[in-house]
Amino acid sequence: MLFLEDPVRFLFFTGKGGVGKTSIACATAVHLAGSGRSVLLVSTDPASNVGQVFETSIGNTITPVPGVPGLNAVEIDPDSAAEQYRERIIGPVRGVLPEADIASITEQLAGSCTVEVASFNEFTDFLSDSSATAGYDHVIFDTAPTGHTLRLLRLPGDWSGFLDAGGEASCLGPMSGLDKHRQTYANAVAALTDPTRTRLVLVARAQPTSLGEAERTASELAEIGIHATNLVVNAVLPWDAVGDDPLAAAIREREQRALAELSGELASLPRDEIGLKPGNLVGLKALRTLLTRATEVAVASTRDQDRPDLPNLNALVEELAPAGHGLIMCMGKGGVGKTTIAAALAVGLADLGHTVHLTTTDPAAHLDKTISATPELPNLTISRVDPDQAIRDYRAHVMATKGASLDEAGRAALAEDLMSPCNSEIAVFQQFSHLVNRAARSFVVMDTAPTGHTLLLMDTTGAYDRDIRRSMTPGVKFKTPLMRLQDPDYTHIVLVTLPETTPVLEATQLSQDLVRADITPWAWVINQTLSATETTSPLLRRRATFEAEPIRAVKQLTTRLAAVPYLAEEPVGVERLRKLAGQAMVNSEP
Repeated sequence: MLFLEDPVRFLFFTGKGGVGKTSIACATAVHLAGSGRSVLLVSTDPASNVGQVFETSIGNTITPVPGVPGLNAVEIDPDSAAEQYRERIIGPVRGVLPEADIASITEQLAGSCTVEVASFNEFTDFLSDSSATAGYDHVIFDTAPTGHTLRLLRLPGDWSGFLDAGGEASCLGPMSGLDKHRQTYANAVAALTDPTRTRLVLVARAQPTSLGEAERTASELAEIGIHATNLVVNAVLPWDAVGDDPLAAAIREREQRALAELSGELASLPRDEIGLKPGNLVGLKALRTLLTRATEVAVASTRDQDRPDLPNLNALVEELAPAGHGLIMCMGKGGVGKTTIAAALAVGLADLGHTVHLTTTDPAAHLDKTISATPELPNLTISRVDPDQAIRDYRAHVMATKGASLDEAGRAALAEDLMSPCNSEIAVFQQFSHLVNRAARSFVVMDTAPTGHTLLLMDTTGAYDRDIRRSMTPGVKFKTPLMRLQDPDYTHIVLVTLPETTPVLEATQLSQDLVRADITPWAWVINQTLSATETTSPLLRRRATFEAEPIRAVKQLTTRLAAVPYLAEEPVGVERLRKLAGQAMVNSEP
């Protein structure tokens, strides 16, 4: 593997959700440790599943990985990091300041911005604090899906620039201590931009959307001085797995066409291709074979299991339609197909004559690659919450309103405060709130960011709700976005997953997080099910045998479930989305 040749100290793996970053990062860590190196594996994904891959408990403290001498791992836990961060601020003044002041400080530290900054500080410590990584030959970062990672990698420069400009992080309350991290941030920037110390590996699948996301990531990182060094294309269907199977032939042809059309910076990067494996990449045995070319496939029978009798997406559309309006949020791990499922639901509702707005809160999503506005469906509109545009609009609005009555010095101070990176979360939340309220008069179908990023948005929603409740006069009726999300007649949460162990576990954890916030998932969708197809490829049939248990697990969690078979054609465009929504997963013999 080219990305493993002469490995540098820091290795970053990033890319669109679901492309296999965690598996490749874990396999790389095992490989390097097996060659006698001392390795630390760090997950910066708020929805980390490193522990699941290693079949052990990792958590937010550096932990030895059983069975791999020389390998330690840690999962940065945003909530734990934020709690420790708050205590470092509040602890020294507890018992010194009046209780009212302590309560005010605590509230100022309750938002998602604090969670982000706390996680960010832990991340930069691993890049710049020699004591945190002393004794390790290599530090490997398994990052969150692209949008979240781009924000994380921008933060060292954003905070350095903000502090260099003399900014005071008023949105964080009494956090002048940020200035103490100035050198840490500067060291992190230096490490990230030095190719002799940091290797940034873009991970993608052989799909146009995934490769396009990798290209966009490379461009955006280059703008801040961080340059991708390698491209890894994961889970490529081997030519000898095709045979005379039409589905396998279609997948192989689609993947090879996408790779042949590579251009720009991606085409010039050293590239590795990792073949699709027959089983789940969980456990040391599987990880040790991931970076090898050998693929052993036990011959599977034509029908290894009965096909579960599950309805299609149109069954969900028919159940949603009578209300005439409402919010439909597709949530889940990155790469499970949330964008496709959201677009198919939107088309289905629009076909029934309803007014539908399809949108995404995923910084890395591109709905226009899946569907575009068409004269055929004039009642369907499409938008995207763009964080960069959101912050520009927010700053302009605040300056035009709050800043209108200030003198020149006051406006200058306000403009400086608005440059704080924290304001990005506020800006995105405002656009999210507008979309939530819009569902009172029409259907709003929302493709959300991967799990970790969405949970941060939910945290902001909860903080806003608490603030409104405190400030409202008793007896006055009001509706906050959180109240809308908690209303089962207004909001329908659709959890999207794949028929694989790890995506189902992560969706289950997300479901539990939502329930704790009094938000009950409405339905589950299992996407890309091979067991619903007539494939004759031994490799694909073998993979289909592993779907039975995850599907059974989902059926125990919900009474409303739909499934979508793996399609030979990429579900792009209105007609293919209609086809996707109408295909049921039913018992039948080939």
